[in-house]
Amino acid sequence: MSDTPVQAVSNMVITESAQAYLRELLAKQNSEGIGVRIFVENPGTPRAECCMAYCTKGEEKPEDVRQDYDGFPAYVDFASVTYLVDAVIDFNKDRMGGQLTFKAPRSKVPNISSNSSLEERIAYVLQSEINPGLAAHNGSVSLEECYEDEEFGLTAVLKFGGGCQGCSAVDMTLKQGVETTLKANIPELARVVDTTDHSKRENAYFK
Repeated sequence: MSDTPVQAVSNMVITESAQAYLRELLAKQNSEGIGVRIFVENPGTPRAECCMAYCTKGEEKPEDVRQDYDGFPAYVDFASVTYLVDAVIDFNKDRMGGQLTFKAPRSKVPNISSNSSLEERIAYVLQSEINPGLAAHNGSVSLEECYEDEEFGLTAVLKFGGGCQGCSAVDMTLKQGVETTLKANIPELARVVDTTDHSKRENAYFK
């Protein structure tokens, strides 16, 4: 990613309704200079979760990227910056008052570079290009391992889960979808194999 941290944070949006809610919430804390700190737990993984916490004056970290809003500052954790590009923080009113919502499309996508390992590059393609499609069938796929096979060459071992486990269409999905996409993005990859136990069909999308 070529964006500087400041540019990346500028691509993160806190909507007007969310800003108004935060101003009111922070004013009640009676603490001069208080703001919020925004970060991602388990970034670049399926378990990624966007978080926000109070940040009183002096609690901010030197490496945090500061973004000033009307009435309060927001400090973005430096390590989370690239995972919050295009993120939207909104406030939705409901009968109970309302709640903040996070939409961060890049939070679960591994952050890769030219120095990334083969495993990291495969995980990136799985998370960014393949799993969003499988999610429509309540499925997912993850990388188990990579190894050099004497006969076939560089091999990636995948494991399907959710609605893909036990699915009768998984062979077609693997060959026509997953393997084709992975090889297009990673030319040195020779083959893809599936280690999932498809005898377990309880949650399968197609039986």
